[in-house]
Amino acid sequence: MLNYIWFGLMAVALVVAAFNGTADAVTRGAVDSATSAVQIAIGLVGIMTLWLGMMRVAEAAGLVSLIGRALRPVLRWLFPDVPAEHPAAGAIVVALAANMLGLNNAATPLGIKAMEALQTLNPDKDTATNAMVTLMAITTAGVQLIPATMIGILTAAGSANPTTIIAPTIVATFIGTVAAVIAARLLQRFYPPAVAAEGGRS
Repeated sequence: MLNYIWFGLMAVALVVAAFNGTADAVTRGAVDSATSAVQIAIGLVGIMTLWLGMMRVAEAAGLVSLIGRALRPVLRWLFPDVPAEHPAAGAIVVALAANMLGLNNAATPLGIKAMEALQTLNPDKDTATNAMVTLMAITTAGVQLIPATMIGILTAAGSANPTTIIAPTIVATFIGTVAAVIAARLLQRFYPPAVAAEGGRS
């Protein structure tokens, strides 16, 4: 669907440019944008390698596990349907800790693994559980302690002080995460767990 949307936008832009006589300007803009994108992407390789390397060192040093232990009491409240001894609990902790540290390449498969573990607790395999929805909301909002990707983009774009994004990012993602959790918790009242619902009908 997204491909159709982009194709439609480009087609409309070309048609409007043809009618307005600005096709040359549109073509030049497209070429200049493509050139800038390549330059930024090449510059991004080095800084992303540096930050991801630092994050890997932090992961190997046990920082992810440390953050995971700190998050465990909060996650018991966020995911009351997940037993503390279940593998899904540990998978959630590690996935969220990696996401907070900006380990995007590691956070994605860890998040998928956490979802797969939560699916084993799901009595209705075709419907997401409240825990799955909460996890998706938190990872989408994503509190970022170190926004490595944005730092890399700012550096590649020539920013004089790219690390100034860290404090605003922490504040913005914290607010977004709180809003996502509140929305998930409020909407859970309208969607009780499937086991409880079946028990009520029986």
